Amino acid sequence: MMMSVPTPVSLLEHFADLTDPRVDRTKLHQLLDVLVIAMCATICGAEGWEDFAEFGKAKQA
Repeated sequence: MMMSVPTPVSLLEHFADLTDPRVDRTKLHQLLDVLVIAMCATICGAEGWEDFAEFGKAKQA
């Protein structure tokens, strides 16, 4: 019996239904950008918001 392989989903599709609780006038970055930076920083050993910010600034294009 063949098992079906799930179709990969992009991060954008995965997080599409999230609502952004932040106040519009204070948003510097899109929510998806913040989430991706936080995920990548965590994989690299970040342990909190300060580490996330430092990681994001270090990787800024």
